[in-house]
Amino acid sequence: MTEIHTIRTLLIANRGEIACRIARTARSLGIRTVAVYSEADAAALHVAAADTAYPIGPAPAADSYLRIDHLIEAAKATGADAIHPGYGFLSENPELARACAEADILFIGPDVSAIEAMGSKAAAKDIMAKAGVPLVPGYHGTDQSAQTLENAAVEIGFPVLLKASAGGGGKGMRVVERAEDLADGIAGAKREAAAAFGDDRLLIEKYLTRPRHVEVQVFADRHGNAVHLFERDCSVQRRHQKVVEEAPAPGLDESVRSAMAKAAIDAAKAIDYVGAGTVEFIMDEDGSFYFMEMNTRLQVEHPVTEAITGEDLVAWQIRVAEGGTLPLTQDRISASGHALEVRIYAEDPEREFLPQTGRLSRLTFPEKMDGVRVDSGVAEGDTVSVHYDPMIAKLITHGRDRAEALRRMSRALGNVRIAGLANNVPYLKRVVEHPAFIAGGVDTRFIETYRADLAADETREAGNMPLLAAAALLEARRLDVLRQARLGGDPYSPWAMAYGWRLNDSPLHGLTLQHDAEDLLLLYRLEDGVYVFEQEEKQIRIAVSLHAGGRLEARLDGITVQAEASIEGDVVTVFYDGTAHRYVLKTALASGAEAGEDSGHVAAPMPGKLIAVHVTEGTEVSKGDPLMVLEAMKMEHVIRSPDDGVIAAMHYGAGDQVEEGADLLVFETRAAD
Repeated sequence: MTEIHTIRTLLIANRGEIACRIARTARSLGIRTVAVYSEADAAALHVAAADTAYPIGPAPAADSYLRIDHLIEAAKATGADAIHPGYGFLSENPELARACAEADILFIGPDVSAIEAMGSKAAAKDIMAKAGVPLVPGYHGTDQSAQTLENAAVEIGFPVLLKASAGGGGKGMRVVERAEDLADGIAGAKREAAAAFGDDRLLIEKYLTRPRHVEVQVFADRHGNAVHLFERDCSVQRRHQKVVEEAPAPGLDESVRSAMAKAAIDAAKAIDYVGAGTVEFIMDEDGSFYFMEMNTRLQVEHPVTEAITGEDLVAWQIRVAEGGTLPLTQDRISASGHALEVRIYAEDPEREFLPQTGRLSRLTFPEKMDGVRVDSGVAEGDTVSVHYDPMIAKLITHGRDRAEALRRMSRALGNVRIAGLANNVPYLKRVVEHPAFIAGGVDTRFIETYRADLAADETREAGNMPLLAAAALLEARRLDVLRQARLGGDPYSPWAMAYGWRLNDSPLHGLTLQHDAEDLLLLYRLEDGVYVFEQEEKQIRIAVSLHAGGRLEARLDGITVQAEASIEGDVVTVFYDGTAHRYVLKTALASGAEAGEDSGHVAAPMPGKLIAVHVTEGTEVSKGDPLMVLEAMKMEHVIRSPDDGVIAAMHYGAGDQVEEGADLLVFETRAAD
């Protein structure tokens, strides 16, 4: 007989939006919540979202959120009788589940045996093969010698996919197109797998050239019941990281949908699974599908399943963990409409999606729109840290059909306001508005196929954005001068009027704005309250009005433009028509020869740890040669030579931690023949 528990206090062993989302459901069920936090997260949103918060260590995750002993100590100290691992960090670590059992604390997740069975991709595939679940041709063996892996890849046939046996999320994953690239691919995948999971074992699979990534949400209880809650399509990916998820999968044949759901339940039953799980399949163009892996946790994209079913999957998890039966039988689970989810990251799409760190000076979401849900773990004024994933929020939309869900997603993205950090919101908007995506033509190579289409383009309005940004910045400063003059008791002083008048000075002034590393020199004058910009023998007249909340009203040569502006010091971000344009005013001290103009210096594009250095002093390099590998925010970034030359000096070595902008090395440019 299954023992029944009643959870009184739940410790959430995670952070950010994950912890906030779980706390929301626990609170609705009358369960007291405990947040844990590192030193870097003392003022984080998830700390405020819980009833109690407990410190568990320094900022690095390895010293805090990944310390099982600290989590168990926190649970005992706060009287927690259950731990929810969230989805990330230790959610698929059997040692946490085992430690909970030893401490007589209920673990919200599957049994240790199930986590261990699916924790190794190779072992999981053996289990699935015995259960009759279809598998992609590949090598899942224990012999990890370089020769064995190379022989297996040749036998499978290129292209092949190298995958970390111990984990997922794109870490330790490489596509190898040619035999001559295999050795480097194996070395890189093993290194990244070891760093992410402490286990460098790999498996190799046949790489399908235009596959779809479709996953099925399953649930099982301790009473022998197992159900599915339909499928999600996660095909639109970049570097094996999901960009857009949707439910149900568009254009999926009903016979394939049914067969995939059955295979997912068979997979769960094969390991006596209990709780929430996701069975991931890769589907070929002909509709055939193959088991990839089973994630023994709730997925980041679970909100799209919640949107179409109307069910709270965290509430289901808690009910099953307490020993209850599933809330619904399969025949009572239905889907309605269509849902999409995108992940908003602090990353720069115009710089190869480099993760960004820093303060969110502006952050607002369109939470009051119909069919729109926002899951976030940060607020305006918070800092995106180098220590954790740079996700800002998940944006989810639901509609009566896919077309309505897409329209809502496009409009919602257009109403997101983020300033202070580069982010991927405009890029996501271009993805969901692309004709091929709207038509449902998705596969895992979607972004690669339409790379040129998805790049930022310059519209007529975008061309006016520097002028609008300059006018907004100048107007904000003019109003500030006037306010200061009023406070100073002499509001009529000509020095305080800030209308461009200067004694013995030309009425034409210049300012330089920097945008995406490009300097834009703008010449202007202020004439009867209107900013007049001189551009290529023509004048553009802009009258601006700044209102509360950053609302910006402007008239450009008589045409009215409604926008928003976020101004913080010398940085101005203009939000217009779903796009964000960030400019930095360059001061006189910053003009002239810039630090970055010396092409012989190679700087760190972000803070991180150097895990490989390929050159030494005196090494000759060609443009594009790999110089170093920087690990930041769980991913590897190859730093390449910007020119032909020779390494003149090395400032850092493998294992060193570096800050953004750190001068890594110096090389002397090779003279042209």
